[in-house]
Amino acid sequence: MKCNFKLLGLCLAALTLLLACSEPPEIAAKASKRPDMAPYMGANDGFMTKDWTPGNRESWIDALNKRNENQNEYARLK
Repeated sequence: MKCNFKLLGLCLAALTLLLACSEPPEIAAKASKRPDMAPYMGANDGFMTKDWTPGNRESWIDALNKRNENQNEYARLK
């Protein structure tokens, strides 16, 4: 009887590991990238910075540079 419980526990552990490996892939990350559009085209929603207008490459580059400057710890400490 002990052997049957050990075998049953081992089978349940193996089944749990196999089920954990069979998760479906996340599709949301793939859907957010659009290879047919340039990155500066963007979306017109509430999550954009105020200085950037969709479709304007120069304002997109300026907004990226400002964001990078704000994330630079050396520049913030000066």
